[in-house]
Amino acid sequence: MEWYWAAALLFGLSIGLMMLGIPVAIAFFGTNIVAALVLMGGAGIGQVINNGFGAMTNFSLVPIPMFLLMGDLFYHTGLATRCFNAADKLLGNVPGRLAYVTLIGGTAFAGPAGSSMGTCALLGSLMVPEMMRRGYNKYLSIGPIMGIGGLAVIIPPSALTVLLATLGRTDVGDLLIAGIIPGFVLATMYGVLIWGWVKFDPGAAPAYLADPVSMRERIRILFVDVIPMVAVIVFSVLIMLTGWATPTEAAALGALSVIALAACYGTMTWQAFTKSIEGSLRVTVMAFLIIFGSATFAQVLAFSGASGGLLKFLLGFDLSSLGMLFMMIGIILFLGCFMDQLSMMLLTAPIFFPLAQQLGFDLTWFGLIMLLALEVGYTTPPFGLLLFVMKGVAPPGTSMRDIYLAAMPFITCVLLLILIIIFYPPIATYLPGISH
Repeated sequence: MEWYWAAALLFGLSIGLMMLGIPVAIAFFGTNIVAALVLMGGAGIGQVINNGFGAMTNFSLVPIPMFLLMGDLFYHTGLATRCFNAADKLLGNVPGRLAYVTLIGGTAFAGPAGSSMGTCALLGSLMVPEMMRRGYNKYLSIGPIMGIGGLAVIIPPSALTVLLATLGRTDVGDLLIAGIIPGFVLATMYGVLIWGWVKFDPGAAPAYLADPVSMRERIRILFVDVIPMVAVIVFSVLIMLTGWATPTEAAALGALSVIALAACYGTMTWQAFTKSIEGSLRVTVMAFLIIFGSATFAQVLAFSGASGGLLKFLLGFDLSSLGMLFMMIGIILFLGCFMDQLSMMLLTAPIFFPLAQQLGFDLTWFGLIMLLALEVGYTTPPFGLLLFVMKGVAPPGTSMRDIYLAAMPFITCVLLLILIIIFYPPIATYLPGISH
């Protein structure tokens, strides 16, 4: 079979199954079985399954359940809520303070939670009604929540980063660390955007008197409700950055630190623990099934000659390395119109990472760009899936047009960050370089 027919079979069948509503992992597994039968015969199925199990036993995947457990523990023990409330009190009468609270609290929670969709649903139902009740402009109420996903995918600890590094066969620790500086740059861009929005349109966030908080109380809140939470995340990142621990060890110590912290606050109940285990286990099983599907998908692609054929086809275009990079970003943005991030990863990583390697790209730098592109694709009008999640939890009367307009300034910030990383690579490669 010619490589293009094999590619059409693999990509067409997997996309078709997903469009029918079949879960991503099952769609890819079904595609792999059919393709193995057609291309390799009955004996190929056993080989494909054995390779899939081999991929799931990769040690570098262990951080995924640990980071997810961190996020669930933060949520179910009430530590995330304490962080939100503390940020609210500390900001006092700062104009647009609830937008900043959403940005700060959402960033802290979204990274280990590993799900832009889940974070959007949580914050959309929690913060948007409160902001609108306070008279906030609907665009300023919705926009920061849509933007948080861009931070969640790159600021460690991020389960999505671990998954992409595994699929792309690049260093997990390097990709996690690479997101630190760009993450702070993007958070600053969001902060400046909110500040400018409120400055030039004061009616977007009407001023109201917050309950007065004494300096002594502010210091107490800072040291009791903020610094310990931030310290847990910084600790997990710092021990990776200094080389004291592998990403797996850092993730495990981070989860243990959250348990210890919750115990100190007296919120580490058995119910919170079991709910956290259940939540992280559910997502972990899905992630591992996806990895199983991806490994076998990549194997069948390679066996059929589709991988090599696609690479030769793409390299055959008379495009510069930069042109090829923009083409890959464009494909991801298009796929984001009807796919979630995991599905996009599965379809693109087996082709894009080898292509990036052929083009001489630093894979950590490329992986970070790909993560941001995945998030933008997920949020791009008119069909980005995150837009419809926001529509589902937004207050009645919120139109899709409102959500598009609210998302656009924050999408622009992420696109600007992608350009900065492309034209100034050290922003992504400096920290991984000094960690070795």
